[in-house]
Amino acid sequence: MILKALAGALVLLVAAPVAVSAALYAFGDGPADWRAADRSSAGLLPPAEAKPEAVVRVFAARTVRWRGIFAVHSWIVVKDAGADAYERWDYTAWGEPIRRNGFVADGRWFGQTPELVFAADGPAAERLIPQIRAAIDGYAHRTLGDYRAWPGPNSNTFVAAVLDAVPEIEATLPPTAIGKDFPHDGRWLVPAAGGTGAKLRLGGYAGLNVGWLEGIEIVVLGSVVGLDLRRPALKLPGLGRIGLSATAFAADARN
Repeated sequence: MILKALAGALVLLVAAPVAVSAALYAFGDGPADWRAADRSSAGLLPPAEAKPEAVVRVFAARTVRWRGIFAVHSWIVVKDAGADAYERWDYTAWGEPIRRNGFVADGRWFGQTPELVFAADGPAAERLIPQIRAAIDGYAHRTLGDYRAWPGPNSNTFVAAVLDAVPEIEATLPPTAIGKDFPHDGRWLVPAAGGTGAKLRLGGYAGLNVGWLEGIEIVVLGSVVGLDLRRPALKLPGLGRIGLSATAFAADARN
């Protein structure tokens, strides 16, 4: 009876938030034609020439059409000190999977405004950028045809792999980043961010994450039901975080 009750509660915690997210999508004012949707700058970054210091950003935005009910698309932006342009990295379903500068650095994702996941500037960013580029160069799923929207590897798998390879970033992707728990390196049991716990990744379909940065996350079909204790919030499929923001900045990432 206890197991049945727990299973029923878990189903409710997955189905109800997704239903609410679907209703918000159905009655929202999203673009009718994704091909004509706005992909211009959302104004989250100043012009590169006006910001001489190094920059690292991780963004996420609701993905295209009905898939936005469930998931976000995430990407990475870097800029070397003194550079006059940002460098954006995405992992996409069309063309070569790893795409460099295919879109505006802080651009809306087919009409959806990005949210900031992580930010670093100046010397902190300078330390991170070589590690980020090395992680991108070493990413395993880089061949044409490797991309899979579900359970991965997808855009969120790519960014999660970079975060795993650069522990100093100390940030986690949103609970709606379906694909973040796909075992990109073939390992199903790995340390949590910062070595404060562990992550069990069952092929991206299911899993359990326990750590100081992750909180407690139960992965169900790629979606997350969980609780963040560090920055108190519920994590729900479709709806994402309900509570304090999880945005991480290099200056306070260890606070």
